[in-house]
Amino acid sequence: MAWMYLIVAGLLEIVWAFSMKQSAGFTRLWPSVTTFVFMAASFGLLSISMRSLPLGTAYMIWTGIGAVGAFAVGILVLKEDASALRLLAAAMIVGGIVLMKLASAAPR
Repeated sequence: MAWMYLIVAGLLEIVWAFSMKQSAGFTRLWPSVTTFVFMAASFGLLSISMRSLPLGTAYMIWTGIGAVGAFAVGILVLKEDASALRLLAAAMIVGGIVLMKLASAAPR
């Protein structure tokens, strides 16, 4: 169940990152409120997942999901640049997430 909490926490991180962008420096009320609500929910689920997952694994996967997800939203919704180097960087983050998940499942 910890992995499910962690994945949802990462997805919520994408939402709060996007709403933070939409808040225009916290000058718009509802995007600002959305940012703080989803941020609190994301942190809460991350902390629950850390009850049984190692700190480094949980934090890296949470930030990775958020980073790659926010990157994808930036490209797909905000029409940000999708250069080959930016896509390679995102692919490397995804590779790191997969390796961390595999490493956490490997016998010690």
